[in-house]
Amino acid sequence: MGSGLMVAVFGAYGHTGRFVVAHLRDRGFVPVLSGRDADKLKVLAYESGSKARPASVDDPASLDRALAGTAAVINCAGPFATTAAPVIEAALRAGIPYVDVAAEIEANVDTFTRFTDRARDAGAVIVPAMAFYGGLGDLLTTAAMGDWTAADEAHIAYGLSGWHPTPGTRAAGAVSRRRRNGRRVRYTNGRLEYRHDDPPTLEWSFPDPMGPRTVIGEFTMADVVTVPSHLSIPEVRTYMTVEAARDLSAPDTPAPAPADELGRSAQTFLVDVVVRSGGSERRAVARGRDIYAVTAPLAVEAVDRILTGRTRTVGVASAGEVFDAPDFLRALSSHLSLDLRP
Repeated sequence: MGSGLMVAVFGAYGHTGRFVVAHLRDRGFVPVLSGRDADKLKVLAYESGSKARPASVDDPASLDRALAGTAAVINCAGPFATTAAPVIEAALRAGIPYVDVAAEIEANVDTFTRFTDRARDAGAVIVPAMAFYGGLGDLLTTAAMGDWTAADEAHIAYGLSGWHPTPGTRAAGAVSRRRRNGRRVRYTNGRLEYRHDDPPTLEWSFPDPMGPRTVIGEFTMADVVTVPSHLSIPEVRTYMTVEAARDLSAPDTPAPAPADELGRSAQTFLVDVVVRSGGSERRAVARGRDIYAVTAPLAVEAVDRILTGRTRTVGVASAGEVFDAPDFLRALSSHLSLDLRP
């Protein structure tokens, strides 16, 4: 448990940030609220009883003040193309681990490219994409691999009942589209490939109770960065149910609305991971509720394990590389229903 350690949350007043703050408190940590909007921080500090330390990514001194005396920082403020590097720099100056919840493919690539050598040399731990997209898929893929050291392909299918995107999700998506010049991206032949054609539509046989569903093939998420960062798999494909993809693309889809006492929406999800090698196939499945809410236990469990020394490497590392994937997933049994069959 947190034992009263202070953990900074940058972007604490955002939709996901609020879940992270609440979960830190539940785990015995002391959240330190940070972000650029001092008024929103003041309101959240009053509501939660936590300390507020305003900071901006273009003011390194303010970030240093925000992280002073903390044991770790969780960055929940997108677009991460803008926030990740400055907050990582501040974490390195403070000598504390950094975790973020970035779903932006290019921002995660930037983190690996820019900070791998520096973080390793400093003995620091930096875990990008420790969230529903990027982190959970990587943990499930790693668990499904079991004792395999390589596979031919990995498929990560997202069965969402719907997707009401937050303003942060929309802003991050707009940044990614600009960076790609409107192209889509997939991971094939061991590298990212940018394309102008439309993604395929196909059928995916999800486990019960969802069953066969129409999905957008090559609906590419952060898993194409996290999984290949440590697993020898030249083909990594992600898929999304068409209903959720339509929700995301529609400009009038509202933001998620709370539907229970924890503030979670009514959204449900099923993540179905299949890895194949030769003629063999292995599978791992996770079911749960609210992709934004479930990001909080993922990120906080990561911080807890880093601070208690339950890690396998240093430097920039995805969830599946730095943690014992099956053990990590089992620790989330109150938030996820799991079927791990390596």
